Amino acid sequence: MIQVAVLGYGTVGSGVVEVIEKNKAEINKKSGEELNVKYILDLRDFPGDPYEDKVVHDVNMILDDPEVKIICETMGGLKPAYDFTKKALSLGKSVCTSNKELVAAHGPELIRVAHENKCNYLFEASVGGGIPIIRPLNYSLTAEKIDAITGILNGTTNYILTKMDREGADFEAVLKEAQEKGYAERNPEADVEGYDACRKIAILSSLMCCKNVKYEEIYTEGITKITATDFVYARAMGRTIKLLAQSKEVDGKLFAMVAPFMISRDNPLYMVNDVFNAVCVHGNMLGDSMYYGKGAGKLPTASAVVSDVVDCARHIGKVIMCFWDDEDVKVSDVSEARRAFFVRVDVAKEKEAIDTFKSVRVIEADVEGEFAFVTDVMSEKEFNEKADAVGIISRIRMEA
Repeated sequence: MIQVAVLGYGTVGSGVVEVIEKNKAEINKKSGEELNVKYILDLRDFPGDPYEDKVVHDVNMILDDPEVKIICETMGGLKPAYDFTKKALSLGKSVCTSNKELVAAHGPELIRVAHENKCNYLFEASVGGGIPIIRPLNYSLTAEKIDAITGILNGTTNYILTKMDREGADFEAVLKEAQEKGYAERNPEADVEGYDACRKIAILSSLMCCKNVKYEEIYTEGITKITATDFVYARAMGRTIKLLAQSKEVDGKLFAMVAPFMISRDNPLYMVNDVFNAVCVHGNMLGDSMYYGKGAGKLPTASAVVSDVVDCARHIGKVIMCFWDDEDVKVSDVSEARRAFFVRVDVAKEKEAIDTFKSVRVIEADVEGEFAFVTDVMSEKEFNEKADAVGIISRIRMEA
């Protein structure tokens, strides 16, 4: 029997226990040995909970117990999750986590500590909730030179943008509704400003490059400036607006960013709506592949954590390869990236905008007092210089 501990009995932690208990027969068969949740670490007590007898308040009870071979870290945040995780790994206990903040900040270090102690640090649930994406990058696509990853990696923002598109509502109204339904936090900054998606694309970028991509170096822009009027124009073009997290190798340079994009109906991400997530991966031999599903939620995320538990159970005392070295990758400045832009200006500036941007494609929509157009492909730096000279209402990047 393999003893398991769960750190944090919140939404995901309680889901992990539920998945292990409800699917015990399937999980034990696939693990090759019986799994048992021995401890649940939390500051709180849970009177009446079916697993209240497993709750402990001292992490050392778990760390000092030689029977515990696998730990599920579902606490979130950096402290004390980092200290608990590093200590566990140094003792040869494998750790499975849903904590994207910790993985993005300390992934290569924790992987190295795990491997030095013949155990594993697995993080399938840190990106895309229940969508298998980490394991495909590590195992299934190892014959590929992966050169691009683009995804919708945050369910909250995708839900908001979907509602804005369908109902013609403004951001603030939809955000309030999302909070009431529990799809957005009371403080939604990490989601709506793109920080959550930034950490996730940093993890995927690191696995793509097999080296470390710092999330702090990734240009990040949220959805707070997107308006109902932007969607009027998007519909006129047969497009929609999505918050995309991108990582691409172009001429030997790595470009990574998170920002709203206008995408066409031909883009596979066009139909990814509501709280669903999707990741498109491009390999030099395979071409495009797409991974789609519920990117968050108690049981989808818990299912991904438990899939890592099963993997660890199969490899007790053995290292599962993960190609993510400590060496930092230089992320190219976003000003060098090239693309077309959708632009809105006051109608009085129509001639000035055309004179400045030269070749433009005019967008006709039922919006009074504005002139809208799509630019030719140009660098972000060139666009910003021209936009500053004209004075624009807004701009959204274009994606095929």
